[in-house]
Amino acid sequence: MSAKIAFLHQNKDAALRRFHPWVFSGAIRNWSATPDDGDVVDVHSASGQFLGTGHFQQGSIQIRVFSFTPTPADTEFWTAKLLNALELRRKTHVISEGQTNGYRLVHGEGDGLPGLIIDVYGHTAVLQCHSIGMHKQRHLLTEALKTVLGKQLTAVYDKSTETLPPNYARDVLPTYLFGQADPTIVLEHGHQFFIDWEHGQKTGFFLDQRDNRLLLGRYAQHKTVLNTFCYSGGFSIYALQAGALHVDSVDSSAKAIALAEKNAALIAHINPNHQAHTADVMPFLQSIPANHYDLIILDPPAFAKSNDKRHNAVQAYKRLNAQAMKKIKPGGILFTFSCSQVVSRDLFYNTIVAAALEAGKSVRVLHHLRQPPDHPVSIFHPEGEYLKGLVLEIQ
Repeated sequence: MSAKIAFLHQNKDAALRRFHPWVFSGAIRNWSATPDDGDVVDVHSASGQFLGTGHFQQGSIQIRVFSFTPTPADTEFWTAKLLNALELRRKTHVISEGQTNGYRLVHGEGDGLPGLIIDVYGHTAVLQCHSIGMHKQRHLLTEALKTVLGKQLTAVYDKSTETLPPNYARDVLPTYLFGQADPTIVLEHGHQFFIDWEHGQKTGFFLDQRDNRLLLGRYAQHKTVLNTFCYSGGFSIYALQAGALHVDSVDSSAKAIALAEKNAALIAHINPNHQAHTADVMPFLQSIPANHYDLIILDPPAFAKSNDKRHNAVQAYKRLNAQAMKKIKPGGILFTFSCSQVVSRDLFYNTIVAAALEAGKSVRVLHHLRQPPDHPVSIFHPEGEYLKGLVLEIQ
């Protein structure tokens, strides 16, 4: 048992008893001793009953619970957690020899490890800690990774600087916790991608679109394709491999476009019909002639990261989708996404309905899309579902 205990107010323990891992500041009555950011603490009910163990951090969410049973939170504990996470990836066939060796090993609350992301690219694991507590466990987590992945692991890279609170992150630099590795080629459903975890966005790649990229390949053959907010060209590569007539990749980041061109060059001998554009997406959509593209992908970054930004985000999604609907060929296919956690699935759907009305288009829904099984969502923590998407036919 940890030395510091949070006692909750009367009737503020219902969420924890339902295994929701967050304890908000308003639920805490008092402490047995004042905690510091990153401390491992226990949570007790008003009557003193143990409810869970987690990491403390100043803020609205003050405790992120990683165990609902008493635990020493030592290397053995973290190893068991990572083994459980790896077993899920094997069970769901995310990892496939010779086909897929880039996957998410730990997805925060979905794996019972709030505040922690671990992505694996070949033989390198990339950590992104979103809480001070998890970052303070990084060396124990590295030892656990070495045990769990064995000889498959040659490097562990900590890329937490951008995801930690600014005051703490001032003293945190990206660094290798184990080994050393250069950017590498990773396989996803047999497709090759160049991954640069040191300089790329997030951990280096957007693994959450893996299954949706595979679906796109079924629609791309003999089609003219526009991939907006393309980053390193994930959807573009699947379209090219599927036999698209032409693919345009658009992103406002020159670094992203350079990565997209590098990935397209890997398969230029199969399909060279790719062109990359460094441009803002909305002006690009407005500038293209109508009826030019058979297939458009809209995969923007999160337009809202807090509830007070949600209205503006919804308006942005509506304008973007209405513009794409106006420009796509009749009978064209639109893949459209939102990764804003505060924009619910229903709200996103209704926003797309509003976009169709604004565009004056008849639209049919072909698929509802979401994140893949290596980004699991705890049934007790629905906030973990952030990616939602639709495949639409625009008449």
